[in-house]
Amino acid sequence: MKKKLNVKKNDKVKVIAGDNKGQEGKVLKVFTDKNKIIVEGVNLVAKHTKPNAASPQGGIVKKEAPVHISNLMVVDVKGNASRIGRKIQDNKIVRYSKKSGEVIK
Repeated sequence: MKKKLNVKKNDKVKVIAGDNKGQEGKVLKVFTDKNKIIVEGVNLVAKHTKPNAASPQGGIVKKEAPVHISNLMVVDVKGNASRIGRKIQDNKIVRYSKKSGEVIK
């Protein structure tokens, strides 16, 4: 059984702890089994690559590394980092921001 997380792909999130505190970005990938998320432009690491057909020169490439879910908060429509709740609306379960009450799409 998969865990239910408050964050989904393409959500806008804000980093609330760690080296990248204060940065915002879009969720690219969610790893539910590890409770980690890859966020666009956050937690960049240098990856050394060997020369290959795609990049004949090789070199150092900047790449996003996963961030633990406890260090992130979803940003609502108004731009505030907020906790997420679930409620039934029109016979569907929707996520909403607990700070502003707005539904998160």
